[in-house]
Amino acid sequence: MSQRTDKAVELFKNGFNCSQAVFAAFAGEFGMDEETALKVSAGLGGGVGRSREVCGAVSGAAMLVGFKYGAITGDDAEAKAKCYAVVQEIIAEFKKTNPSIVCRELLALGEGENTNPTPEARTQQYYKKRPCVQIVEDAARAVEKILF
Repeated sequence: MSQRTDKAVELFKNGFNCSQAVFAAFAGEFGMDEETALKVSAGLGGGVGRSREVCGAVSGAAMLVGFKYGAITGDDAEAKAKCYAVVQEIIAEFKKTNPSIVCRELLALGEGENTNPTPEARTQQYYKKRPCVQIVEDAARAVEKILF
């Protein structure tokens, strides 16, 4: 693993959510300090607020694409298209090792299952039943490959 991918995994293992882990591991490359990165990405964990929708690690990756290619004027169709194309590249790379970008599908949960806003304790049992460490690593590797 690269240093940034290692950092993403380390952040996740230290209790940060999937989005925070991926986003904060790379945000410094774009001039954002870690504390701000952790705050900005906090609501996207657990598939956006633990709603189990789009995977937070993928959301964090998409935010990083915005840092590099995001439009800064509302009429910049070329920048929007480039940003979306690169997000799609990252998703395609992520999907080489994961069947979906939907949190509940990645965790094999049913609709509405495990959406309580209180996160689970990060115990050894948690890490045994959740593939999130690998998902964070896969998203970070995709960012590394496509953006750097």
